[in-house]
Amino acid sequence: MKKFAVLLIFVATLFSCSNDNNERENYTYNVLAVESYTLPDNFKLGETYNIKLKYQRPTSCHLYQGIYYDKDLNTRTIAIQTAVNTNQVCTTEVPPLSEVSFNFLVTSNGSYIFKFYKGKDAADKDLFENVEIQVVP
Repeated sequence: MKKFAVLLIFVATLFSCSNDNNERENYTYNVLAVESYTLPDNFKLGETYNIKLKYQRPTSCHLYQGIYYDKDLNTRTIAIQTAVNTNQVCTTEVPPLSEVSFNFLVTSNGSYIFKFYKGKDAADKDLFENVEIQVVP
């Protein structure tokens, strides 16, 4: 009988939860261009550097979600990730530039190539600005 009572309470609790789909938040995700960046002139092996990025949110509804960071040997591809709540009313006034940063640890010799995402061209092809930073002794 106790098991039945526990099961009945569980079922009642399960069906008492409201699942109102009209108020559920829906998000889309975007990758934004890096407008500007701050890099040192060169790196030293084993050192950590703070790299600053500035980006432009297209609307007030674009929420920062993180830095897109892809690593392939000594090449780093970098962009800004955002989420947009599609249920919000967004202002069309462009917000000021936002700034974020990340720490970069130099782990190999030679040089590093940073590919900063700059948006898309007229043919919808991704554009990047490449910067090569040498690792010095």
